[in-house]
Amino acid sequence: MVFGKVVHVAVDAVLVSAVLAGIKRSSGLSLVTSNIENQDLRKAVDKFLDVGEWVVDQGTMVMKSSQYFERKGQVDTNQ
Repeated sequence: MVFGKVVHVAVDAVLVSAVLAGIKRSSGLSLVTSNIENQDLRKAVDKFLDVGEWVVDQGTMVMKSSQYFERKGQVDTNQ
């Protein structure tokens, strides 16, 4: 029972990190971790964000190699 909750929270954290990585890549907005005074917490947040970057990279590689996805022209987000 407890193991299931731990896995659920871990998966949710990875999804949040991946969403933040996607926001960073699409808009350029990111968390300013240099404002975190506690060095250990700052390192943990940086690693948390790195996990999201890795997940987005892996997802992109899978999609690029799949026949079900194709790259189309760049989307203009300034509309």
